[in-house]
Amino acid sequence: MVQYNFKKITVVPTGKDFVDIILSRTQRQTPTVVHKGYAISRIRQFYMRKVKYTQQNFHEKLSTIIEEFPRLDDIHPFYGDLLHVLYNKDHYKLALGQINTARNLIGKIAKDYVKLLKYGDSLYRCKSLKVAALGRMCTVIKRIGPSLVYLEQIRQHMARLPSIDPNTRTILICGYPNVGKSSFINKITRADVDVQPYAFTTKSLFVGHTDYKYLRYQVIDTPGILDRPFEDRNIIEMCSITALAHLRAAVLFFLDISGSCGYSIVQQAALFHSIKSLFMNKPLIIVCNKTDLQPLEGISEEDMKMVTEMKAEAMKTVMGQGGEPTDDEGVLLTMSTLTEDGVIAVKNAACERLLNQRVELKMKSKKLNDCLNRFHVAIPKPRDQKERPPCIPQAVLEAKAKKAEQAAEKQKRKLERDLEDENGGAGVYSAGLRKHYILASDEWKEDIMPEILDGHNVYDFIDPDILQRLEELEREEGLRQEQEADDDFEMDGTELTAEEQEALAEIRKKKSLLIQQHRMKKSTAESRPTVPRKFDKERQFTSERMGRQLSALGLDPSMAINRARSKSRGRKRERSPERGENAMDIDNDQPSKKLRLRSRSRSMSRPPTEVVPGEGFKDSAQKVKAVILAKKSVMKRNKNARRGEADRVIPSLKPKHLFSGKRSIGKTQRR
Repeated sequence: MVQYNFKKITVVPTGKDFVDIILSRTQRQTPTVVHKGYAISRIRQFYMRKVKYTQQNFHEKLSTIIEEFPRLDDIHPFYGDLLHVLYNKDHYKLALGQINTARNLIGKIAKDYVKLLKYGDSLYRCKSLKVAALGRMCTVIKRIGPSLVYLEQIRQHMARLPSIDPNTRTILICGYPNVGKSSFINKITRADVDVQPYAFTTKSLFVGHTDYKYLRYQVIDTPGILDRPFEDRNIIEMCSITALAHLRAAVLFFLDISGSCGYSIVQQAALFHSIKSLFMNKPLIIVCNKTDLQPLEGISEEDMKMVTEMKAEAMKTVMGQGGEPTDDEGVLLTMSTLTEDGVIAVKNAACERLLNQRVELKMKSKKLNDCLNRFHVAIPKPRDQKERPPCIPQAVLEAKAKKAEQAAEKQKRKLERDLEDENGGAGVYSAGLRKHYILASDEWKEDIMPEILDGHNVYDFIDPDILQRLEELEREEGLRQEQEADDDFEMDGTELTAEEQEALAEIRKKKSLLIQQHRMKKSTAESRPTVPRKFDKERQFTSERMGRQLSALGLDPSMAINRARSKSRGRKRERSPERGENAMDIDNDQPSKKLRLRSRSRSMSRPPTEVVPGEGFKDSAQKVKAVILAKKSVMKRNKNARRGEADRVIPSLKPKHLFSGKRSIGKTQRR
């Protein structure tokens, strides 16, 4: 797990931006209105609050910068030296020291001016002290402007550094420039390092990750190193030296035996001997690359002698790990990143040696005894001399054999892709579309079938018995049509007796009646015509019939009959009293009993609890309950529907975004 994440460091503002941020925050977060009529204690408190608040903001921002930047003495030595190589440790510490000094100075300034503000005797004097305090604080920040710019550049560069975990399993690739280091890391990991045919293409450390035996290894590609004194090496080379010095990793020293990198084997061997002190206590593998251009056996005797000496030095690391002197496997390996020959073998050898070394170190540590006390390894012992071979059921063996046969057949069968590769590839090979035809003879599959012969379509004359077969088809079709006609016969009544004919007529009548009733039900109430009484000739739909049916059900039909008669009969116009001599005295006369009863019945309305036939309620209590539920169901909807889109709305006369906050100095016409 990566321990250091430099990408989370907060952005460092410039001196001018720093001042603007703090002063604008002070203006927004503290009171801004004071009058000379206030008590002097209130005026002093007003300006003391501004000075203290500004000092607190400066202190918080500067403390964040000091705490988030790593301390070179507290982090891993690899990162400490790497930051020293890249940014110069002295300049880095000096910049952070200036930030710390500025923080202390601002604290002293605030303390002094708060003490002076306690004795301010007027609004003008308190305001002048506040302006002086804030001005001195801003002057301190402006003086450390170059340090802030330097730290921001360092922060941006550190955010681009690769995330390297110094304590995990690591494979380190080193060597002269342009010997194939970046090509190798691109082959074994998913890293995408730029590869070019010139020296120093890689100018910084690049990290990739690979898996071996279900364990994750990080592979680090280092820039090329030249054989020259330590003082003359530049920053790019010093990154590689730092990684070699501090990371506990398996080292792959790449050797270009073809000389195409621009450096001979003698020069590369001299570099190896000059930095071999960095290989101590690390698994070391010498990798001879570019064997596709020059095999190892084809180099000269002098070069072979140099390679042998390097191999002998690498053998010392094997013996230092407790290995045998004769165990020279995995020390000198050959490969070619162009043809990928030996690439996986080099990776596996490096991972295996690193894994063995880490296991040995853990076995020698004191923590091992604590762990072994918790484990008990059970080893079964034979109870007698009898052999007990594994018993596999016959069905399982047969299934395995069948599966193996299917796999063999699948391998033997040639696919269309294989045939395409054998016959010239895409664009040359044409797949045969007739080879799966089912014919009497496989020889007929590739025969050419003519379509036009002597100006006629071949398929019209291909069958000599075509007319005879056509007649047979027509005859068969006629027989089928006759059979269908016999099946769909209809009873005409000629073969029935008198009773059967009567029953048939009744059935047909009932059927037509049901059809009519169904059609009447389907039609809507508006389009349903009113059937005059003269068309009901059989007098089936009468009030007497309805009364008989209701009486049969045990119900009183009188109210239903009266209601039906009142609905069906139109109300005749009553004869008005005669006009004449007694026309003015009609108010004094009592109307007839019949008129009084009718007017009373028409003026009285039904109570809401009265159950009207046809409403579907059992009694008045059920109707009351239904009415209450109906009112409750619409209550919420009516409440929410008091104001809609079409209703007139008067919006807020004082929108918040125009009237909230403090008003700055200047025009206020927009309000």
